[in-house]
Amino acid sequence: MGTELLLGQIADTNSSWIGEQLALAGIDSHHQVKVGDNLERIRAVLDQALDRSDSIIMCGGLGPTQDDITSDAIAAALGVELVRRDEVAARISAVFASRGRAMPENNLRQADIPEGAEVLSVMPGTAPGFKAEAGGKAVYAVPGIPWEMQQMVSQCVLPDLKRRAGITSLIKSRTLRTWGDSESALAEKLHGEIKRLDQTGECTIAFLASGMEGLKVRLTAKAPSGALADEILADEERIVRAIIGDIVFGVDDETMEWAVLDALRQRGWTLALAESLTGGLIGARLTAVAGAGDVFRGGLVSYAGDVKFDLLEVPEGPVVSEEAVVAMARGAAELLAADCAIAVTGVAGPDPLDGEDPGTVWMATLVNGEVQATRAKFPFDRERIRQLTAVSVLNNLRIRVLAGK
Repeated sequence: MGTELLLGQIADTNSSWIGEQLALAGIDSHHQVKVGDNLERIRAVLDQALDRSDSIIMCGGLGPTQDDITSDAIAAALGVELVRRDEVAARISAVFASRGRAMPENNLRQADIPEGAEVLSVMPGTAPGFKAEAGGKAVYAVPGIPWEMQQMVSQCVLPDLKRRAGITSLIKSRTLRTWGDSESALAEKLHGEIKRLDQTGECTIAFLASGMEGLKVRLTAKAPSGALADEILADEERIVRAIIGDIVFGVDDETMEWAVLDALRQRGWTLALAESLTGGLIGARLTAVAGAGDVFRGGLVSYAGDVKFDLLEVPEGPVVSEEAVVAMARGAAELLAADCAIAVTGVAGPDPLDGEDPGTVWMATLVNGEVQATRAKFPFDRERIRQLTAVSVLNNLRIRVLAGK
């Protein structure tokens, strides 16, 4: 809920996350509605939801300001009053005290809960979540701040929904992250396995295109226990990997940069960068991974031509070329005393450079003293060219390191 969602001021990631978690829990979700900060409209939407659903999750509008009216709307729909809960007020006060701050008086509004509602046991911030009953149906109210909402939904709402629905089985998923193939090509390669799973029912395979984070292949299993679900997923992962090969670079939250650092770490190799087109983007991705310092030596953002010539000993001439990117890779490895190196140069646009059109990219990787260079042409805007280059060259290095050459 929230006017800011309708105005497009913030993206509604909460609804997609809740929908995904409900599906994984085996709970059907039939409707998602966004409504502005208006008491009558919220109440109308809630009345409609109570008519057509067994349970409702309301997200947002539990803050201390005048436009936070979710509790008021629920109380009005259920025909009850708001009651100040002293134990909730004490918890809110304790949150402020733990931060060394005095609690503003208006925060006490957050302790006003519909009469008869059950306050959720998990309360990461100052907004309490609660569950209200309405004619045998449950109305859950959780805050809109994602990290607070996710804790409440995971630890309180989902277990209660499963209990109410009599669900005893458990659904778990494992996501294989891939780079280098299209969704249609993957679906074709996995067609036989998907058909087999349709007959056995032991697991399902789904695809999710995730832009610069790759194409995800999600495996989902339903079993009486988590251990059995994990066993099914592990078996299916082995089958899928055998079919689609080394385009799988990570599992679940493992990023491309994590995969590269892990592969280098396994061999005891270090890495240096020379970036022109990407302007430090590759280095930023690598250093976002905790513990990168034991592998990543550093990088040189050689954006200007004279920096390439003077520091990396790139030969005078076009800087968007195979000769330039090879010299950049060798120069970075030598300057930073690294075992491996990545170098990129190209034209992000909008204007041509060195006679090359925007989207022209040269990428190089150095492993065991040997440089391999690749030319690509990306028909995208400036930012996507840079992002795609960063992920592509990282993947090139990952494959070479895993092969040891």
